[in-house]
Amino acid sequence: MSSATSKSDKTTQDAPPSPSDAQECPPGLVKLVLSELNVQRRIAIPLMAMNFAWFAKTAITTAFLGRLGELNLAGGALGFTFANVTGFSVLNGLCGAMEPICGQAHGAKNFRLLHKTLLMTILLLLVITLPISFLWLNIDTILIHSGQQKDISVVAKTYAKYLIPDLVVTAFLCPLKAYLSSQSITVPTMFSSALALAFHIPTNIVLTKAMGLRGVAMAVWITDLIFTILLATYVLILENRKENRWREGGWWDQSIYSWITLLKLSGSCCFYTCLEWWCYEILVLLTGHLANAKQAVGVLTIVLNFDYLLFSVMLSLATCVSTRVSNELGANRAVRAYRSACVSLAGGILSGCVGSLVMVGARGVWGPLFSNDGGIIRGVKKTMMLMALVEVFNFPLAVCGGIVRGTARPWLGMYANIGGFYLLALPLGVVFAFKLHLGLSGLFFGLVIGIFACLMLILVFISRIKWEEEARKAQTLTSSVQDQEVFDENEQTEALENVKSTTITSSI
Repeated sequence: MSSATSKSDKTTQDAPPSPSDAQECPPGLVKLVLSELNVQRRIAIPLMAMNFAWFAKTAITTAFLGRLGELNLAGGALGFTFANVTGFSVLNGLCGAMEPICGQAHGAKNFRLLHKTLLMTILLLLVITLPISFLWLNIDTILIHSGQQKDISVVAKTYAKYLIPDLVVTAFLCPLKAYLSSQSITVPTMFSSALALAFHIPTNIVLTKAMGLRGVAMAVWITDLIFTILLATYVLILENRKENRWREGGWWDQSIYSWITLLKLSGSCCFYTCLEWWCYEILVLLTGHLANAKQAVGVLTIVLNFDYLLFSVMLSLATCVSTRVSNELGANRAVRAYRSACVSLAGGILSGCVGSLVMVGARGVWGPLFSNDGGIIRGVKKTMMLMALVEVFNFPLAVCGGIVRGTARPWLGMYANIGGFYLLALPLGVVFAFKLHLGLSGLFFGLVIGIFACLMLILVFISRIKWEEEARKAQTLTSSVQDQEVFDENEQTEALENVKSTTITSSI
């Protein structure tokens, strides 16, 4: 009998409580919830700090682009947007497969699978950087054919060309962050990102004076390289400090089954991430076709900058719940995984309300930070009210995405995104904005309806999850490699014994 079967036969926690059982509040329920909140707090707060550092790096980069003149700002911003849509969103999405695999492996104490998945993901991302790099080298042709001005497109190509090394750096950085966060190790990531950010401004000052636009692009990947080196150093120290993990090995135990599992999850995670990311970029493109396009694009850009700030919190909550759910499923604790999901979802709903109120409170001061134009400032105040309604649903939606990733079922989120964003949000936004002549407000009305529908869909999917069954699947996922290795070792031992017995027989 395999270890996967033996593990699934162990006595586990009871199934998640039914609605009738939930009416009777267990005496220790509050204590359990507070304990779970404390665990999640230790994971999420350093992640938030790291994501805020990423937001600060982007803001600093934009500020240095602005100092180079209007053309460099427009071209650099266009190149950075193109790089995000076609490159960094893809790499981050593909790396999302590490969350369920490594999280469940850590819960099951299968360090061989942790090691192997880290190396395999790095190799996968490095391979993907090749076609992305080729695409970036031809960005000017693509942008010109899509209607962009030639001079801006040429500047965008220059910026993207000197940003290509960041693809290679990201191919190492994303897996390292996922490797640590899946083990609930986030404090080193926070300090590493803060230290790297401290070098970003002086690096920009030196390189901008020497190389202009090219220097700004180079400063981005140099900062990320510092971040990567610090994380890699910590991982080496961590593994060396726990010698048994090095002896576990597993780095090169890469079978066809392992690659198939990784590619399936990576593809689903990538589509889930990119479908949402691309929806907002399509909104920006649609805004460019409104009657007062320049003002509308300016308003949308300023509003989305505040959304990116809140997104730092959303992403942290999603990663946190993915880690907790995957760890508990890997440890064969179905009830705890269910409890973590419920606590995180409640926190996501509360955070959405708080984030919405913060956006409403900041609507009067946010616009003047970016523009002195009265029309843009009024548009920002009006649009931020609609965006505040979006945030109410955005936060729990992000948490739900973390839950389905933690259960190694990211395709549920992918289906919800297709239904909510592409079958409702965008079509309805076009109808409201262009047919009913509601302008930018019409696009946001469509977005609100689409995100609400997306949230309802994914909540239905999550409500149908059978947590005991997911725990058994996690045992199969984390033990299948070990079983194969044990089988191979037994096979080799048996073959050796056969050789010995044959030699003895022939000698007699």
